[in-house]
Amino acid sequence: MDTLFRLEQTIAQRRAADPAESYVASLHAKGLPQIARKLGEEGVEAAVAVLSGSAEELTGEAADILFHLLVALDARGIGFDRVLEELDRRDGISGIAEKASRSA
Repeated sequence: MDTLFRLEQTIAQRRAADPAESYVASLHAKGLPQIARKLGEEGVEAAVAVLSGSAEELTGEAADILFHLLVALDARGIGFDRVLEELDRRDGISGIAEKASRSA
């Protein structure tokens, strides 16, 4: 978990960097639509790796998803700690019951 919190801090620091020198800054400069697009692309690539990729490919795609998710959360001003709090809230609750509670 420390790795994700360190990455979250790095992303926050690089947000205001020169977009020509920082991938994070370049994503932020292009705005939320581009950040969302990249997150979606990585999700699709991970899904493909689940079906037909090697363990190494899936591992790499999973890392890409986590990175781009943290960029998206940062862009929206949402800390990773809030995601963990939500997961803690759901702990011990059936996924079916939790999903039904959201639609009620």
